[in-house]
Amino acid sequence: MDIGTREEVSPKPVSGSVQSKKLLLRALAGERTERPPIWLMRQAGRYLPEYHRVREAAGGMVGLCNSPEHAVEVTLQPIRRFPLDAAILFADLPQVAAALGQTLDYRVGDGPVLTPPVRSAADIADFLSVSRLHEELAPVYETVRQLTRVLPAETALIGYAGAPWTIATYMVEGRGGGPSEHSVVKQWALSDPDGFQPLIDMLTTAIIQFLGRQIEAGAEAVQLFDTWAGILPDAFFERWCVRPVATIIAALKTQYPDVPIIAFPRGAGLAYDGFAEATGADCIGLDATVPLEWAAQKLQRRLGRCVQGNLDPQLLVAGGPALYAETERILRALSGGPFVFNLGHGIVKTTPLEHVSALAEQVRAWTTPTPPNRLE
Repeated sequence: MDIGTREEVSPKPVSGSVQSKKLLLRALAGERTERPPIWLMRQAGRYLPEYHRVREAAGGMVGLCNSPEHAVEVTLQPIRRFPLDAAILFADLPQVAAALGQTLDYRVGDGPVLTPPVRSAADIADFLSVSRLHEELAPVYETVRQLTRVLPAETALIGYAGAPWTIATYMVEGRGGGPSEHSVVKQWALSDPDGFQPLIDMLTTAIIQFLGRQIEAGAEAVQLFDTWAGILPDAFFERWCVRPVATIIAALKTQYPDVPIIAFPRGAGLAYDGFAEATGADCIGLDATVPLEWAAQKLQRRLGRCVQGNLDPQLLVAGGPALYAETERILRALSGGPFVFNLGHGIVKTTPLEHVSALAEQVRAWTTPTPPNRLE
């Protein structure tokens, strides 16, 4: 594959060149901005009525992800509706697994289904070559290129990929999401780590290349989603989540040093600060369970990192006073350092559109109470 402990630092000083950047990119660079930028995970998706029309026209989810015309349209839909500061490329995490050789399908009630599942070292051998990766993922790169030409000038473009552990869970379990306890992948990874390692190594290499191509096509930042990081015990979290993400970030920083990287280790709990320090991510995505004061102290103040999060998506469904109060609490707690407002996971399909509008307007109306770039 080609591809320690940091001293306490303060957010980076504001310079003229940094000031001219898009708001999201300034926050990811370590600034405490005049207001937090806002974007929302899964902001392009099932809660939007226009999304369903495009998905049907594309012939389903696989067709949608592999059609730049349709994927561009879906990516733009939330930007047209809401005052958001970033667009995130519309694609799906299992596309990397499909590009490596599995068959990807979407079934009602099951979500993405990958066949045949990878269950042994012999199965891994069938997927070790990444020579076909870029040919299969070419529509994704074209979607990024087209988005750079049509997004509003002030809107940043985020590319993304699943982290190796999360994609591995899809490949081994044969599905992505739902109520699975991930028993098959956990038994393999925990009982035969040396046999499982080649799958993680293959995915690490593939993801470095996948994100690198997105950056070359025009992505201004990238996010690594480790959706299932929280299901691993501590020692295996280090091996299967921390080390691969650190390898990916180091490789991308060598090639694209100015492109910020967000890492989202959902469910990491007390391991969040160790993950942040070991991986070198510019920004750490927080799930809804992370205590705000702890994140401000450990991640923003001690490590000088940007944090992203962490409104519970169900509060966005609920709306009203509960949504307003929790949004205010998050803004007050995390605006003392570099911060991007987001959810603690993706938007759910029952989210009312007026609640998204209210949230975006509340965040955009927020004014940082002390001069930007100074920690209290």
